[in-house]
Amino acid sequence: METQTKKPRRERPKPVKLTDAAAARLGQIMANADGKYLGLRVGVTNGGCAGMSYTMEYASDTKPFEEVMEEKGVKIFIDPKAILFLIGTELDFVQEKLGARFVFNNPNQTSACGCGESVQITPAEG
Repeated sequence: METQTKKPRRERPKPVKLTDAAAARLGQIMANADGKYLGLRVGVTNGGCAGMSYTMEYASDTKPFEEVMEEKGVKIFIDPKAILFLIGTELDFVQEKLGARFVFNNPNQTSACGCGESVQITPAEG
């Protein structure tokens, strides 16, 4: 009888990565939040002049079929309808002279509107 050896299971890549700056800022925000939150929920929604907008909100529970991951100490909940649009995305926190903001660096983004509030995203393949 031949014995089969199991191949090591390859870890699935994380759909969203955080820069150190984003992880640090999110950690501060979560620590100072009014209420008990599990982490950050990210997704995309239809709307805006380019077709889609990124969403971010506190996550106080896990919704059915959500992708839940942890990156640099921050728990991230991803809307299942958004996974294909967000694969490979890096979330950054940028401080500029007149303000600070979170930025989605998404390889699936094909264009953005002039105001920068909405984007056009093509789902990732395979």
